[in-house]
Amino acid sequence: MKIKKVVFPVAGFGTRFLPATKATPKEMLPIIDKPIIQYAVEEALDAGINEFIFVTHHAKRAIEDHFDENLDLKQRLKNDGKDDLLKLIARVGGKEAKFTFVRQDEPKGLGHAISCAQHLIEHNEYFAVILADDLIINEGKNVTSQLIDIVLKKDKQAIALEAVPSKDISKFGVISFNEQQDDVFHLSGIIEKPDPSEAPSDLAVVGRYIFNQSIFNSIDEKTPGKNGEIQITDAIEKQISNFVGIKFQGRRYDCGSKIGYLKANIELGLKHPEISDDLKNLLKEY
Repeated sequence: MKIKKVVFPVAGFGTRFLPATKATPKEMLPIIDKPIIQYAVEEALDAGINEFIFVTHHAKRAIEDHFDENLDLKQRLKNDGKDDLLKLIARVGGKEAKFTFVRQDEPKGLGHAISCAQHLIEHNEYFAVILADDLIINEGKNVTSQLIDIVLKKDKQAIALEAVPSKDISKFGVISFNEQQDDVFHLSGIIEKPDPSEAPSDLAVVGRYIFNQSIFNSIDEKTPGKNGEIQITDAIEKQISNFVGIKFQGRRYDCGSKIGYLKANIELGLKHPEISDDLKNLLKEY
């Protein structure tokens, strides 16, 4: 079994970054010199995935343009002898990568966004879902690869987990479990954005999932969940015995928040070969 498809739900309005996101998709905001969404696509590519499905909105054409070839720019750089820059704008994934864009006409929740890709997933096929807001950096095997390894071993659907402090627990879906094997948890329940006093654990679901095509049978578009949205959490709960959670290895940056986005730029900037020394000196001034 090979997991070859990934869904990126990118139809949100990015209101927390207004006015910057009025005309520019939040996913196109840069971390140093690369847009957030490209980190997500490269993670999937490194995990062996080569079919990329974007659930998008009509105002987010810039994402589609970014992953298309810009022949005029390529020719200009070629004429100027800027081969180093040519490499930076090469089509992600090369000619074998397949990019598909589907529309979510109005934001109805993550469950609804994922269901917009249903017609592209084959019967009983496993597929990944990556939320680009959660930028996860690893020294070794990336988080999507970690999930895929467990899915292939257990033949179960999988979600990424992170221990979070009590003050933040109400921002996440939170799991309960009945068995633990190292960093793998066999799930017994999941609740969306609970009050800290009602949270069954400190293990929160973050933006990486491996689903089976059967998950679409559990996405109920007629009965909205928390906040009046069609939640993927509710669909997971219906199939909970067929899910494992993995406490992943890596560092997560919440690029859906201003401070998380800033942290990502600073910490990745400190590792960037072009600017790391200058950035260190700049930070000393504060």
